[in-house]
Amino acid sequence: MGVETAIFLIIAAGFAGFVDAMAGGGGLIQLPALLIGLSDKPIPLILGTNKVISIFGTSSAATNYFRSVKPDLKLTSYMAIPALIGSAAGARLASSFPTSVFRPLIIFLLISVAIYTWRKPELGMNENLRFTSKQRHQIVVALGLTIGFYDGIFGPGTGTFLVFLLVGLVGYAFLKASATAKLVNIATNFGAIVSFQLTGHIWWKLGLALAVANVFGAIIGSRLAIRGGSPLVRKVFLVVTTILILKVGYDWLAN
Repeated sequence: MGVETAIFLIIAAGFAGFVDAMAGGGGLIQLPALLIGLSDKPIPLILGTNKVISIFGTSSAATNYFRSVKPDLKLTSYMAIPALIGSAAGARLASSFPTSVFRPLIIFLLISVAIYTWRKPELGMNENLRFTSKQRHQIVVALGLTIGFYDGIFGPGTGTFLVFLLVGLVGYAFLKASATAKLVNIATNFGAIVSFQLTGHIWWKLGLALAVANVFGAIIGSRLAIRGGSPLVRKVFLVVTTILILKVGYDWLAN
């Protein structure tokens, strides 16, 4: 690997950690950068290495959030465990499933998320829990399994969908939703890492090296999010969602 490629990947990993810590969507920066920088490597190896980088940044962001925002650990566990299982299953199919079939659906869902969030400025500003505790647990089990599978097999927008569903469906404020999403993301990353490792599709040295930059960006991003609160997270969320729509749309049309 040349010096220019290494610098490019380090900058991308750091910025991805920053964006992902605030509102999710770091994958739209990090994964394309890896695909460009490692264009001669197999796709499963790139996907597996990406998960190694992400889990460290996500873990550091979650640690920062946990000091200031206290997530519901019971609800989080109900979502995270199925997410881990779903992610491991998705990663097993990542090398054989044509992920292009996801793109039209993801574009539609992201546009719906952006419009809904933009038209409801009060959404996620304050916590307004919906359903009974038991119903919320049942809902997040289904969400965790579905989003975990998607993250393992494809990935872009996972954090964005997690934050939106926790805000729009469960009733969390944006800041608490972002903190909870980080904990669930740790589970999805771990599940995928186990699957990719079993098939030998992880470049550990590169993944751990870029994880340092990702952690640095995640620490800055999570601190800024905590300081700015839900209003700032909402703004970043809308920006990231818009960019993600454009990125996935471009990939779909280009292919």
